[in-house]
Amino acid sequence: MSTLPDRSALAVGDVVAESSFGLTRDNLVRYAGASGDFNPIHYRDDVAASVGLPGVLAHGMLTMGFAVQPVVEWLGGDSGKILDYQVRFTRPVVVDPETGAVVSVTAKVGALDDAGARIDLTVSYNGQTVLGKAQAVIALPA
Repeated sequence: MSTLPDRSALAVGDVVAESSFGLTRDNLVRYAGASGDFNPIHYRDDVAASVGLPGVLAHGMLTMGFAVQPVVEWLGGDSGKILDYQVRFTRPVVVDPETGAVVSVTAKVGALDDAGARIDLTVSYNGQTVLGKAQAVIALPA
């Protein structure tokens, strides 16, 4: 049984979770297989370059999925408490063939109300935000 955060102990601006995750080309190929998104910009440098991209890009939905994971962990693994989750894709995550990419996530309380909280996510790669207006609305017990 998971233990949910106590809403009365939260304040707007509190950092509730921070995490970083590494992406490799292997991750991209596995995600392509799981999602069915076999666009070659996600695994072939030549194709990415031919369409003007700086390199092979991580799938946006993969980045979005990783970005909410620290919130799920903060909720004790209870993803069912996430009522809404939205992002804007603002910059690509380029996954180097040798070093991969590291994406960092900071989750802060953006708003509180009687039903729960809005958690604002700052998601960055190489010092730049890659997901804009990334927010998860969560239900918390009174």
